[in-house]
Amino acid sequence: MFSKPQTKGGSAPNDTPQPRKLTVASLVAEGVSLRGDLTTEGDLHLDGALEGDLRVGQLTIGESGSVSGSILADSIEVRGSVTGTICARQVRLWATARVDGDISHTELSIEAGAHFEGRSLALTPTKPAALEALTVVAAE
Repeated sequence: MFSKPQTKGGSAPNDTPQPRKLTVASLVAEGVSLRGDLTTEGDLHLDGALEGDLRVGQLTIGESGSVSGSILADSIEVRGSVTGTICARQVRLWATARVDGDISHTELSIEAGAHFEGRSLALTPTKPAALEALTVVAAE
């Protein structure tokens, strides 16, 4: 009843990693204001305003979106404004973006017209401990 399924050869199936399950991104609509920290392992599209720290898998900040606080994400696209630090593997600032704060990243893309005032701190992909240390600092 609870035994592992058998394959033709009589052994257990391969434990191959499954592809990432596609999920719908959470949405904070324009006109919505949140105060406090927000954490999700999923994706987030932010068109409203957040005052607090944000931990998310993939983040898209729309043109009307704004964050005032620290952001920790796997990847982030900014079309709106951020006041605070960003720590992400991939960061893309669109032409309409306004970022006032430091960005720690492995990959950084800035379109012409984007406003960025702060430091760009490149993280080396061979040193995941640096990203982990920033994760701990951002969480505090």
